This record gives sequence, C-alpha cells and structure tokens, in this order.
Amino acid sequence: MHIEDRVRAICLGFPEVMEKTTHGAPGFFVRKQFAMLWPLGHHDNQFPHVWCAAEPGVQEALIATSSTRYFRPPYVGHRGWVGIHLDGDVQWDEVAELLEDAYRHVAPARLVTILDDQTKRG
Repeated sequence: MHIEDRVRAICLGFPEVMEKTTHGAPGFFVRKQFAMLWPLGHHDNQFPHVWCAAEPGVQEALIATSSTRYFRPPYVGHRGWVGIHLDGDVQWDEVAELLEDAYRHVAPARLVTILDDQTKRG
C-alpha cells in the first residue's frame, strides 16, 4: 500500500473526518484540521512526511527521542504540530497512534466518545 493510501486509511477511519486538498496536498479535518500529508515532500523537507496536531510538549519530546524520525514543521510547528518522516523504516503503528492523538486533540468531545466506543469494540 502506498504512503498516501496508508495515511488516508488511518485518518478516514476516525469519526466524521473529511479530506480536502489544501496547499496542494491532502489535509484531514474534523471541524478543524488535524493532519497534513506531503507524499512528495514540501519546501526544504524533500521526503514524504505528515504533519499532525499534538498536545503541548509532545513535539519537543518526540524530536528529542529521534530527530531523524520527527521534526518541527514549518508554518504549524510553532503551534506544537509535529512532522513525521514517512521514508525509510516507517513504524506505521506509531504513525497511526500519533494521528489518532492529533484527531483527539482537535475533535469535539462527542466524536472522541464515539472513537472510544469504536476502539472498545475493535
């Protein structure tokens, strides 16, 4: 499965997510945007990657663990978003977990409850 297909499957698996092209790339929204995919790279980061919303402190903690896997993305990095490399040995379970965290960060409580119910049944 291609990178774009994998990220799309993860993101569209969350309740009421919409995909729309923004800035020439796939963006994923649940009322507000929670993820942005750059399958061919973007500006100085010419490798496939995804940006996702994160709770305060998460970006710094992830970059501290691996600056080759995580980075501070332009435009949204100052808001705590984290960039994730999608080249090389991608840990897809980890990517899915971070995208779910991003969804939970911006989704209304009602939708987080629905996701929790789906996860329990899962």
